Amino acid sequence: MNATECIKGRRSIRKFKPEPIDHALLAEIVETASYAPSWKHTQIVRYIAVEGDMKNRIASECTDMFPNNGKIIENAPLLIAVTIIKNRCGYERDGSFTTPRKDTWQMFDAGIASQTFCLAAYEKGLGSVILGIFDEAKAASLLEVPEDRELIALIPVGYPDEEPAAPRRKPVEDLLSYK
Repeated sequence: MNATECIKGRRSIRKFKPEPIDHALLAEIVETASYAPSWKHTQIVRYIAVEGDMKNRIASECTDMFPNNGKIIENAPLLIAVTIIKNRCGYERDGSFTTPRKDTWQMFDAGIASQTFCLAAYEKGLGSVILGIFDEAKAASLLEVPEDRELIALIPVGYPDEEPAAPRRKPVEDLLSYK
């Protein structure tokens, strides 16, 4: 599979087969995802693999605002919690901000790393979906996320039990302009 096939073939998967994910396979995916670019090579993204009772607690206790996300998490054999180390992206060594965007660069790094993780998982035959609607404070507390980190996203992962069609895309003429 080349990069274009991987990018165009990956879909957000919300239904999974019950087979567990081998930890060695997950380590390969994280190793591949570690090549995602980051602000000044700070590599702030950290992953927490969540299985079993803790995964189910997050599904039931942290998704009241969008219960369907709880069903997706519950159905997946594995949940990845994407965290970042705070106060590194966007900063100079003296603690000042490099750009007017201040520390919002951390979300670029988390997004790039999350998509890279999902593409690496897809290449290995796994499906995933990046979730952003959940009770971040409750999930971070359950996962005992350290104070120097922030929980950014949840990614249910598993062998796909669906093959969604590609949604229609906007034409290039709507997406690209020249000056």
